[in-house]
Amino acid sequence: MTIERERFSPDELAVVLSHYDLGVIRNAKEFARGSRRSPKLLLRAVDGRYLLKRRAAGRDKPERVEFAHALLKKLRQRRFPVPALVPTRDGQDSMLRSAGRVYELFEFMDGERYDGSLEQTTHAGKTLARFHRAVADFQTGWVPPRRAYHDSQAVRDGLNSIPTTTTGHDSVAGHEAELLSLTQELYERYDEAAEAADACGLNAWPTTIIHGDWHPGNMLFRRGRVVVVLDFDSARQQTRIIDVANGLLQFSILRSSGEPADWPSFFDGTRMRRFLMGYLAKQALSRDQRAAIPHLMLQSLIAESVVPIAATGSFGPMPGFGVLQMVRRKVRWLLQNGERLRGWLRE
Repeated sequence: MTIERERFSPDELAVVLSHYDLGVIRNAKEFARGSRRSPKLLLRAVDGRYLLKRRAAGRDKPERVEFAHALLKKLRQRRFPVPALVPTRDGQDSMLRSAGRVYELFEFMDGERYDGSLEQTTHAGKTLARFHRAVADFQTGWVPPRRAYHDSQAVRDGLNSIPTTTTGHDSVAGHEAELLSLTQELYERYDEAAEAADACGLNAWPTTIIHGDWHPGNMLFRRGRVVVVLDFDSARQQTRIIDVANGLLQFSILRSSGEPADWPSFFDGTRMRRFLMGYLAKQALSRDQRAAIPHLMLQSLIAESVVPIAATGSFGPMPGFGVLQMVRRKVRWLLQNGERLRGWLRE
């Protein structure tokens, strides 16, 4: 079952907008990006454009939102490219709580989507390093979450539950035994990768605030450079290599417009090297940290698909079974090309 994108109701929107001083709203259009559980609306007012967002359930605890807002304000002080928060009409708060829900309003910032170029890829790596430097001394009274895709019990529980949650999907009919074998294989590979990353010393490395979701869809570009970084809902306290490995995965993974079965198994080694080169231009990584990256990439790849599929049986509009078959092919490629991958990361 595919989760329908949530939307603002007219009454809800009228109440929410009454708390902001935007003047006459000339146009309002759904902004269908990001989480389907977090509706967004692009507003065009007399004095500019704004993005209204309702926080998704589970990520709407006031203390968590206050943490993210304090982080955004810190980043803007450091001239890091993030959108400005718009305060409520009374000027006292950057977060609106209404009818048990939490809302945010941002100034809308223009930019281009990621085009896959090496120039943009390199700058995305540099920008991640710049982010880590900008938040190195950030402190907050609220203790942010530490859980990430590495060594996650939620991922293991998801893999165990998928054979049940996807049973009723048409794509699984007649393939129940293969689905069970597939999830068992991914479970074993995930466990092995977690142990290997820990053996590199991951648990002893210092932690900082990380973005938690560093991928091309969360940034906009102009003339080859990152001009906006978005979506700090997943920010947490972790070692920065968690961000680096996920960024390497997201900027080197190859997709296609067709079904997951048509996606290539291999990764783009050139983009992988350029992303890392960009990061290393601003921040150093130890030999052990680099050694942990392939194991973390594998875990991130599995975790990204397993959690939504375990909950809904699907990955966005795509049947979960087909996505998991694609993930297995990519996991096998990462394992079969481990030496080549480590060579890319040492260069």
